[in-house]
Amino acid sequence: MSQQNKNIVLGISGGIAAYKCAELVRRLKEQGCTVKVVMTESAKHFITPLTMQAVSGEPVSDSLLDPNAEAAMGHIEFAKWADLILVAPASCNIIAKMAQGIADDLLTTLLLATPAQVAIAPAMNQQMYAHAATQANLQTLQSRGVAIWGPGKGEQACGDVGAGRMLEPHELLELCLAPEPATVLADVTVTITAGPTREALDPVRFISNHSSGKMGYALASAALMLGAKVNLISGPVTIKAPNGVNLINVESAIQMRDAALAYAPKSDIFIGCAAVADYRAAQVAEQKIKKQGDDMLVTMVKNPDIIAEVAALTKNRPYTVGFAAETQNVEQYAQGKLKNKKLDMICANDVSREGLGFNADHNALTLFWSDDSVELPVADKQALAMSVLHEITKQLDSEGR
Repeated sequence: MSQQNKNIVLGISGGIAAYKCAELVRRLKEQGCTVKVVMTESAKHFITPLTMQAVSGEPVSDSLLDPNAEAAMGHIEFAKWADLILVAPASCNIIAKMAQGIADDLLTTLLLATPAQVAIAPAMNQQMYAHAATQANLQTLQSRGVAIWGPGKGEQACGDVGAGRMLEPHELLELCLAPEPATVLADVTVTITAGPTREALDPVRFISNHSSGKMGYALASAALMLGAKVNLISGPVTIKAPNGVNLINVESAIQMRDAALAYAPKSDIFIGCAAVADYRAAQVAEQKIKKQGDDMLVTMVKNPDIIAEVAALTKNRPYTVGFAAETQNVEQYAQGKLKNKKLDMICANDVSREGLGFNADHNALTLFWSDDSVELPVADKQALAMSVLHEITKQLDSEGR
């Protein structure tokens, strides 16, 4: 916790988790931070401005049209004063407003007016969190550099169980006091492969897999937030790349390999997160293959092992991280790949677990090195991506790179 004396604006929106904010402010104050609280009208139904004023020692602001505040352009003053603006709890309503750029109260107005880092701690019913509209809004905010902290999983006030709980005060405290994100990977170039590859059979058919690219794109977003220059080599996906990455679109494993070997020697860190097809058709038909009988025989040939080729570079080799998506014997297979491919680190996950891995918004990983390992429990992929990158930086620091 190296960022004491920060100026933090805590934006509280409407949600039962607002009761946790008093404890969060108390802990931030103990660490030497100055905290100013901005509340929406709905937030005041869950916790009173008087409570937040008592724990913060600062007047609580809740109105965009307060004549006294606006005489000094209060919302602009707040926006410039803050080192960090944290919206907690962040309801699905305020997340939607932020994604659309709506500024109809003090909190949403200062969120548009600030140059400071903005973070949100989502808190809502698990079904609301999983809804496509909410997920699209979160992706939009993530692409704009907004840090998304959580949510956690567990029992909710409504009785449901699932993702949607606001992180606990001690978890938010650590995130607020972490080193300034944009300095962690400053002057570092990170190249990431993401998504599936498509291996053509003919002009209209191909072989692929269920990878959505969410984990690789989350890693790209997290690396950007930490100040890195990011090359994202992506197979075909439907999600939007974060603003600021150098996006290289590819289709096949061969195309991905060529791009990887072009960018890896110019990178400090290479993360092979893509789900690359192991095999491709030996010959691609020039015309659409017509049905002939009940069976079709396609001769397949092995695709190049991209991550192994990067790890085998003898000149300008980057710190090389692989992924192992397995359905059984996860630890055994992952450690085998780590050794056989000569990787610096491998991230293993069990894609047979319901709700995790391919196409899911959450995952759980075990990170392996040659002499150590660490468990990253179930979390949303953005939070996991940040944890993975922090573990990589620890390893680089320990090796003196």
